[in-house]
Amino acid sequence: MDWTEILVPSSPLLELIVRGSVTFLSLMFLLRLAGQRETGGLGLTDLLVVVLVADAAGAGMTGDTHTIADGLVLTVTMILWSVVLDAAAYRWPRFARIVKARPRPLISEGRLNHRVMRREFMSEQEVLSQLRLHGISDPSQVHRAYLEPNGMVSIIAEEGTNT
Repeated sequence: MDWTEILVPSSPLLELIVRGSVTFLSLMFLLRLAGQRETGGLGLTDLLVVVLVADAAGAGMTGDTHTIADGLVLTVTMILWSVVLDAAAYRWPRFARIVKARPRPLISEGRLNHRVMRREFMSEQEVLSQLRLHGISDPSQVHRAYLEPNGMVSIIAEEGTNT
């Protein structure tokens, strides 16, 4: 067994870093455009890191890349981008508005927000279903309802309404 064939990167490090960076940032942008509901219970960055790291690490383990180091460099690059974007979003709130999803108002003062529903491809029946899961049968009982960044719906009931 030739250890250099397994452990030494077969591609230039800069090329691997650029490939990992372009892949991560492109997918981050595309998933951000897809909307909050599509990412499920994970945050967008969490989902992206899990998928890309699994792919990069898996390729290194199964031999799809030439060496383990290729997969490790890609994995480290993607985790690094995740940390850098989270740190930048924490440090600069304006940047956070670009890379981090914000809660979107689905209901305000008992009225459905059809613009947000269209943007997130949510039908009225889906919103009503979410209300029922919270024990609410009528949107007029809702002060505010938000589609949260993790894809869940949070509800603030009107005063005096039991939920």
